[in-house]
Amino acid sequence: MRSRFDEQLAMLNHEMIEMGAMCEKAIAQASKALTEGDLALAKEVTATAGGIDQMERDIENRCMKLLLQQQPVARDLRQISAALKMVTDMERIGDQAEEIAEIILFLGGRTMEPCGQIDDMAQATIKMVTESIDAFVKKSVETAQSVIDQDDIVDGYFIKMKNAIIQLIAENQEDGEFALDLLMISKYFERIGDHAVNVAEWVIYSVTGVHKEE
Repeated sequence: MRSRFDEQLAMLNHEMIEMGAMCEKAIAQASKALTEGDLALAKEVTATAGGIDQMERDIENRCMKLLLQQQPVARDLRQISAALKMVTDMERIGDQAEEIAEIILFLGGRTMEPCGQIDDMAQATIKMVTESIDAFVKKSVETAQSVIDQDDIVDGYFIKMKNAIIQLIAENQEDGEFALDLLMISKYFERIGDHAVNVAEWVIYSVTGVHKEE
């Protein structure tokens, strides 16, 4: 019975990695679409986000089967409950990448210097998402804490973007709407970083049994 349970836990880990990879893909697609003005790539984000939604449902179903059909010990129970919490944040990452893509489509492929700065921010959030899932699979509190610490880096990029957008508006007030769209995109990337932090905090809970809110 335990060997069957361990197989199911291993499959859960595999699915979490797969969902995390899809989140990374959605962020990368959105970032590249913005910096290159690639509308076709922006449209692909929607399909990736749909895959993330399906993965959320699949993982939730697996977790419920593990809880109902098996008899998990305390640490297993924490891992399963943490996974249920994590997939909610990962699904929101997909949603926000899709929101970014919709703005890019609205912009019609327009791009300029501040977009390149947003790409740096996107790469930082991808790193956070990747490491948060890695922390879950390896049950590494240290890696999870590193993700939480990296949130300051993403917040720093957001501040830089706000300053760049203020300068953009000062130099060309007719670009005010475009500048606000870039600010909204930056905010979505900042929120993706926040979701990665949430994932990392649930990783710490799965290992230690203590969550930040407690």
